[in-house]
Amino acid sequence: MAGQSSAAVANVGTNPFLRFVAALSTLAGWCSAGMIVTAVFITCQMIFIRFVLNGSTVWQTEAVIYLVVAATLIGLPYVQRLRGHVNVDLIPLALPMGARRILAYVTLSLSILIVGVMLVYGYEYWHFAWERGWRSDTVWGVRLWIPYLSIPVGFGLLMLQLIADLVAVILGIDKPFGLEDA
Repeated sequence: MAGQSSAAVANVGTNPFLRFVAALSTLAGWCSAGMIVTAVFITCQMIFIRFVLNGSTVWQTEAVIYLVVAATLIGLPYVQRLRGHVNVDLIPLALPMGARRILAYVTLSLSILIVGVMLVYGYEYWHFAWERGWRSDTVWGVRLWIPYLSIPVGFGLLMLQLIADLVAVILGIDKPFGLEDA
C-alpha cells in the first residue's frame, strides 16, 4: 500500500465489538504462529528419525501438512487485521474520499459474501467428515474432522474480521482502504 508502513493495523478505536474482533484475530494469529513452529519442530524430529536413527516415520508428514494448512486458514483474520493481504490501491488513491468510501463498502461487502459462501461449504465439508467418521487413508488414520475444522473456523474468523473492517469504515473509526485524504 502506498505511503504505509508494514505495521499498518486496522483502527478499532474504543468500540467494544471492534476491540473484541481485533483480540480474536490476534489470538488466531498467535495460534497460527504456534502451528507453524510446531510443524517446524515435527519436521526436524522427522529428519532426525529418518536420517540419523535410520527409522521410519508414520505420522509426521501428515501432521505437518495439516498444521501448515490449518495455520494458513486460522491466520487469515490476523493478516486481514494487519492489512497484509495483497492490495492494489491505485484506484482508491485516484478517487475522491466519497467514491473511495463507496468502493470500500462494495469491496468489503463482496468479500464478506464470498467468504460467507466458503464458510458454509467449509462447514458442510467438516460436518460430513465428523458425522460419517472419515479417516485418512494412511497408517496413522487421523480422524479428518480434526484438521478439517480449520476450514470453517478460519473462514468464520476472516468473515468476522471483514465485518469489523466494514463497521469501522461505516462508523468513521477507520479510513477506507486505510488511506488518508489525498
